[in-house]
Amino acid sequence: MMKPAIELQNKGETFYFIADYHAQTTVHDPARLQKYTHDVAVDFLAAGLDPEKNVFFRQSDVPEVTELSWILSIVTPMGLLERCHSYKDKLARGIAASHGLFCYPVLMAADILLYRSELVPVGRDQKQHLEVTRDIAIKFNERYGEIFTLPEPLIQNESAVVPGLDGQKMSKSYNNSISLAEDEKSFRKKIMSIKTDSTPVDQPKPIENSIILQLYKLCATPQEYTDMENSFRSGGRGYGDYKKMLADRLWDMLAPFREKRHQLLQQPHTVNDILDAGAQKARTVARETIQLVRQATGLRKLPAC
Repeated sequence: MMKPAIELQNKGETFYFIADYHAQTTVHDPARLQKYTHDVAVDFLAAGLDPEKNVFFRQSDVPEVTELSWILSIVTPMGLLERCHSYKDKLARGIAASHGLFCYPVLMAADILLYRSELVPVGRDQKQHLEVTRDIAIKFNERYGEIFTLPEPLIQNESAVVPGLDGQKMSKSYNNSISLAEDEKSFRKKIMSIKTDSTPVDQPKPIENSIILQLYKLCATPQEYTDMENSFRSGGRGYGDYKKMLADRLWDMLAPFREKRHQLLQQPHTVNDILDAGAQKARTVARETIQLVRQATGLRKLPAC
């Protein structure tokens, strides 16, 4: 997600926010939420996000998003939310049901519509949420007038889902992720724990659904990837060798990121200043949208700042 998002900052006006409101559906410890929020900011900046080219902010620093979420909820049919697979998936994984979890797509719609977004980068697993956003915008426009532009999905790679250590989508929520900031010992230990089958060393290894190959493709050159895939087909090497190759390649690729991240961690005020400046820019747009929404729905316009 980070790589294509950062590439987009050179192609138009971009808004990036850290979804700390959304995180509250699963992160209930205040200190941990603050740490995660700061870590996400540091990670994006270390990976190459340029605050001079985009608007980068904390979701919770723009209170207009919660107001819009409430107003959108008035026009959102219950059946629309009941059909969302993300809610069902999280319940199946043992996450406690809550109103926030159920209404997650409405807040996501507010995130998008508040900035009158035209294109929204989404992964394959988030495509339904954007469809829900469009449905909610249509409902609102039908009742109150043409306020919202219908956003279009920007899917750069239909199959780009990064696998976790167990083969499922990589996610902190699933406890199957490899942190970008992992210390080397833990990093290599996690790579070596990747789930594999019991194919003997001398036998060809299956290519399809290989977690090792999928992760290697993200960090290796095309030729390096082809060489590993051919080696899988030929047999004669064990999974342990391939995991070591993957660990070495990933660790080397992330070296510049780790160096930049270390520098940013020594400058917490710089990171906060960037987020605060981004929030000010975001609120300028958000406030304009809320004024239109308030006027359309019969609410009193906000007084001038």
